[in-house]
Amino acid sequence: MNVQDIKGKTIAFAGSGGLDSCTITRWLTDKGVRVVCFTADLGQPDEKDLEVIRCRMLSCGADDFVLLSAQELLAEFGLYVIQSQARYEGSYWNTTGIARCVLVKALISEMRKRGLSILSHGATGRGNDQVRFQIITNMLAPDFEVYAPWRDEAFLKRFRGRSEMIDFCKERKLPITATKEEPYSTDANLLGLTHEAGLLESLTTPANVVKPVMGCHPLDASEKPEEFVVRFEHGRPLIINGQPVTLLDAILQANVIGGRHGIGIATHVIENRFVGVKSRGIYESPGMELLGTCYEMLLQLILDRRAREFFDQLSKLIGRQTYQGYWFDLTTQMALQAVQHIAELATGTIGVSLYKGNISFLSANHVSHSLYSQENSSLEAVGNYNHADSEGLLRVLGVNARAMGYNGQIKG
Repeated sequence: MNVQDIKGKTIAFAGSGGLDSCTITRWLTDKGVRVVCFTADLGQPDEKDLEVIRCRMLSCGADDFVLLSAQELLAEFGLYVIQSQARYEGSYWNTTGIARCVLVKALISEMRKRGLSILSHGATGRGNDQVRFQIITNMLAPDFEVYAPWRDEAFLKRFRGRSEMIDFCKERKLPITATKEEPYSTDANLLGLTHEAGLLESLTTPANVVKPVMGCHPLDASEKPEEFVVRFEHGRPLIINGQPVTLLDAILQANVIGGRHGIGIATHVIENRFVGVKSRGIYESPGMELLGTCYEMLLQLILDRRAREFFDQLSKLIGRQTYQGYWFDLTTQMALQAVQHIAELATGTIGVSLYKGNISFLSANHVSHSLYSQENSSLEAVGNYNHADSEGLLRVLGVNARAMGYNGQIKG
C-alpha cells in the first residue's frame, strides 16, 4: 500500500508525538490524507503531560487526536509476562513487545467505533515493531489495511533518515523536540524503557551513557540496603510491604522502589531482531525485574522437576512469541493457559533485600503449595527420609548405565 492508495481517505495513525509522528502526519496531510492520531496512555514515565502530544499532533495537521486509556490493560498483560517469566533471549522483559499488543488491541477497538479501517504506524523497515503492528492487526482485524510510510517508496525517496525529517519539520515550523545531536532514542511505557540507536549502536559506548528515567545506575544507588516484601495470591501481587495494592499500583511501586536501588537499570542486550539483524538495546525495567524475580523465587518452591522443565519450555516459547508479535495467536494462548494452572498455585510471601542493582533472597513464608520440606532436605538426622532407601533406586538406574558402559557407548 502506498500514499496514492489512501489519498482522500481517513486513516488511524498510531503516533507518540515524536519526530516520526510529526513528520509522517504532516507529510500525509500535504498529500491529501486525513489523519486521526491515536496515542495510548501507557503510563509513559518520560511523558508527564499527554495533552502536549495532542497539541503537537494537531499542529502538525492531524484532523483529530484520540487518547486511549490503556494503563490497566498493560498492567494485566505485564502480569502475564511475569507469570510466564517471558523474557526474550534471557534478560529482556519484553516491555516494548507486550506494549505494542496492548496499543494495537486498544486502537483497533476504537477504530471500529469510528468506522476506520486503515491503520498506520511509524515503525521503520529495520525493526521489530513493523512486524508487531502488521501481525497483530492482521490477527485481530483481518479486514483492516495497514499503511506503513517507512515501506512506501514515495516516503523513502523524501526521507532517508532523521536529518531530513528534522529539516522538514523545521522548515514548516512544526513543534518537534528532536535534535540531530540526540545521543539515542527512547521508547517508554509503565513496564519499562527501551534505549537504542545513536551512540548506542557503537559497541565502544558503555551502557552508563544512558541517563536513567526510572531510577539510577547501580553504582549511584544508596549505600543502605532496603527490604522489599511482596505477597502473591494465585499469581497476583496483592500486598507490598504490608499494604494492599492493586496490580497497577504494585507495578508502579516496584518501579519506584527497585529503580532507586538500580534494579533492572541499564541492562545491556545484544539481541536478534525478528527481521534478521542484531541490535543493541539498553533497558530499564525495575518493577518487572523486582516482581519477576520474587515470583521466580516462589516458583522454585512450588514446581517439581517435570513441571519445572515444562514451564521453562513454555517460558522460552512465550518470550519469543511476544517479541515477534504473536501474542494473540493460538500457540501463545495455549501456552498461557498452561501457565495459568501454575499461577493458581503461586501463593506466598517473598522477602528480598535490594542493594546496588542486586536482589538477594531473605525469606519465604506462607507458601500454600510449597514442595520444599526442611526436614526431608536436611543433611542432619531429622525427618523421615532414610538414606538407605536410595539403594534400590540406584540399582535400577545402574542397569542402563552399565549396559552403555559394557557395550562401548561411553567415550571417556
